[in-house]
Amino acid sequence: MRRITGFAVACAVAMSVTQPAWAAPREEVRITRYLGEQRLPYLMQFDGTTVGGVSGIDRDPRTGAWYLISDDRWRYGPARFYTARLDIDRDSGAFTGISLTGVTTLTRQDGTPYPGYGKPGSADPESIRYDRWSGRLLWGDEGDRPDAGHPDLPLAASGVRAADLQGRHQGDLRLPGNLRLTTTEHGPRRNAGFEGLAVTARRITAMTEGPRYEDGEPSTVRHGAPARLTVWDRRGVPRGQFVYPLDALPAAPVPPTGESDSGVSEILPIDDHRYLALERSWIEGVDYKVKLYEIDLTGATNVLSQDDLSAGYRPVSKRLVYDLGDFRPPVQNLEAMSWGPRLASGECTLVIGSDDNFSRNEVSQFTAFAVTGCP
Repeated sequence: MRRITGFAVACAVAMSVTQPAWAAPREEVRITRYLGEQRLPYLMQFDGTTVGGVSGIDRDPRTGAWYLISDDRWRYGPARFYTARLDIDRDSGAFTGISLTGVTTLTRQDGTPYPGYGKPGSADPESIRYDRWSGRLLWGDEGDRPDAGHPDLPLAASGVRAADLQGRHQGDLRLPGNLRLTTTEHGPRRNAGFEGLAVTARRITAMTEGPRYEDGEPSTVRHGAPARLTVWDRRGVPRGQFVYPLDALPAAPVPPTGESDSGVSEILPIDDHRYLALERSWIEGVDYKVKLYEIDLTGATNVLSQDDLSAGYRPVSKRLVYDLGDFRPPVQNLEAMSWGPRLASGECTLVIGSDDNFSRNEVSQFTAFAVTGCP
């Protein structure tokens, strides 16, 4: 895969997650108050497209433009992102409105849209970031692969991809071999690839939603599971990989033989070694459960060269910031998260969005909070 070139930072940065001895302790991230909620209508029509499946959100701090990516796979249209305006009052913090301002199709290297679900080379967009250091967009593509339940699906490579603001392909980050999708029980599982994406001046970071085959079974009510967080330098070269310990399921499915799905749906940088992580579960008969964690890579084992985790490792540390299931239940399918504008009070704004799965039983919801301890 082509590595991304032309970023503002021209030289590689050696991977390190150890803070200097002189570094002052950083304030923990804390949610201080609720600022409001806005929703987009079910199957909303905009500029010839059907809106839904919002799986990622980010903001250009210089222009105030917001970017929303849809995980629609030609159910209603091609892979695409929307631009939007979110009305957040900098004095009071009140979140009073959201409106779409544009839509752009993501295209491949040959200039054509990505094929739809079940076709070779299809895309599954799950996260988007505006990279202010290069003026480009980065987006996470979960890809697709066959498994026992979907034996006829063709392989579609996952990756972290770059696009210009017109949606044109600009290259891919170099993918570590242990994260390449395969047609056998090796590497990432289906629907357990890149879901979270973060960008800073020095690093690009992506999180897989769940464990690889070699790393163990998905979470159950009895045990958690390891997901991998990969860090690239600004040239798109992987420099480190760390284990995020997923929680055990918070409840058993109903009935006990029912289905469940658990993993990290988004990450957001605080600095070069700390992130917020949305850890989300769907449990049959229970619905969604979502917790917001602050994680720290400091002191974690770099497992980039480990094809499995049998040699042992030290995972990233995690601290619960907020159980979002305690806030206006039932919690939605939260998959999108971004920093918003800083308020006059000095607080940051944190916007968390949901993927409605194009279902009448779910909603496209955007909730804003005031936060301290932010970047």
